[in-house]
Amino acid sequence: MSKRWDAQRDVAARLASERGTIFREAETRIALCYPSPYRAAMSSLGYQHIYRRLNAIPDVAADRAVRPDDLEAAAGQPWLTLERSQPVASYPLLAFSVAYELELLGLIECLGLASIPALAADRDDRHPLIVAGGPLTFSNPVPLAPYVDVIVMGEGDALAGELVLTARDCGWNRDRLLAALAGRPGYYLPSVHGDTPPPIAAADDELLPARSQILTPDAELADMFMTEAARGCSRGCTYCVMRRSTNGGMRVVPTADVLAGIPAEARRVGLVGAAVTDHPDIRAIVRGVVDGGRQVGISSLRADKLDDELVGLLARGGYRTLTVAADGVSERMRRVVERSTQEKHLVATAALAARHQLTTVKIYMMVGVPTETDADVDELVRFSGELTKLHPKIAYGVAPFVAKRHTPLDGSPFAGIDVVEDRLERLRRGLGVYKGKAIVRPTSARWAWVEYMLAQGDQRAGLAVLDAHAAGGSFAAWKKAFLARGATPTGPRARVPSTAEIIALRRRAPAA
Repeated sequence: MSKRWDAQRDVAARLASERGTIFREAETRIALCYPSPYRAAMSSLGYQHIYRRLNAIPDVAADRAVRPDDLEAAAGQPWLTLERSQPVASYPLLAFSVAYELELLGLIECLGLASIPALAADRDDRHPLIVAGGPLTFSNPVPLAPYVDVIVMGEGDALAGELVLTARDCGWNRDRLLAALAGRPGYYLPSVHGDTPPPIAAADDELLPARSQILTPDAELADMFMTEAARGCSRGCTYCVMRRSTNGGMRVVPTADVLAGIPAEARRVGLVGAAVTDHPDIRAIVRGVVDGGRQVGISSLRADKLDDELVGLLARGGYRTLTVAADGVSERMRRVVERSTQEKHLVATAALAARHQLTTVKIYMMVGVPTETDADVDELVRFSGELTKLHPKIAYGVAPFVAKRHTPLDGSPFAGIDVVEDRLERLRRGLGVYKGKAIVRPTSARWAWVEYMLAQGDQRAGLAVLDAHAAGGSFAAWKKAFLARGATPTGPRARVPSTAEIIALRRRAPAA
């Protein structure tokens, strides 16, 4: 991005490409902030849903603000809201949607752009209220606590509006707001609760489904109208924060409601949910979308739910890549994490993709899961030979396992950066015999470790984010910051293994 980047011009360009933007006059205005760039923000159904709901409240308007693409170019210029081109710091309340651990850094960067002290302890009545919510609250919001006044836990469909109205009634006064919210379910007040968040909140089923408000070609999911087909999940994968114990399992949106909510002008439709293909009427929903001449996307395909009819409908709806998740690299590891996907399901997926002339089969995997060995990786290499006989392009999206709070694997140690990198290299070498028909697209082991430290950490880990940012944000800066803050994993079984234990584990592992 050019150093001549201009905040006003950037806002105007964003708005010019949008359809569905809400321009609303209201006495009460708050800033709805996203700590990642615009392309990610406008592909977040939760962010768009809260935007729609807040703007439906009488005499309330929520104006969006997103992290600039280029922070260096944005330095020294005001951070502006999109709808009003007003400085974010001029609003009485800033509400951040935080999706995952590493977006804590984005939140700190955004507060810096607005010239607002990052730490809640350094702010007073001259500064806006800072509140947050989003998917992060389903796992571990504690590292976020030093930076915000209030955290909405879980599904914020109703609580977000209640919070804004309560803050307004309290005159935007921090102490009065905290007193008013104390004891109410669904609100984490760091100054009251410390490192122990209250339970997450569930939205009334009548408030479902969430739907997009704005379509734009500048989103990661360009011009895609997103709508929930289901919320939550009825499965029990032990690594997942959305497993059946979360908010009572999966809640299904009636087929008629899903289809009726799709606007006539939407040409691309994304069906969103943790387990969309578990919807009992998923084929009818997809058929209703594609029969209308629209393209379709599904956020989560389950390999054990695919059949010729469904994959045929997806192909008609514009699918070119069939993406499923296996997560464990071997049949044994999938049993360890209680993942129902089996080799036979992945074989069927590859065959269906070939039959319907889809160009790629993408399979998500995890490495570094507890009890995993090199032999499990070798099993994936062998099995890849079976898949490449059925389809000419198999792509593995491989992520290091990161234990999340409030899951059965909460507290499991990180496998180790070197262990993860060795396993990835072993997989890469093994797949080389297939001459490009099976490839690996891994995520960083180093940044997975940073994510782990935050996912399993407390407020000390959160404070380390500010230190790492101030020191330049390199991986070395993160390591030093965690050490200086005394940040250690705090899950029920979490502890740092000794050097002797690590050496012993490596000696017991099968030879490379």
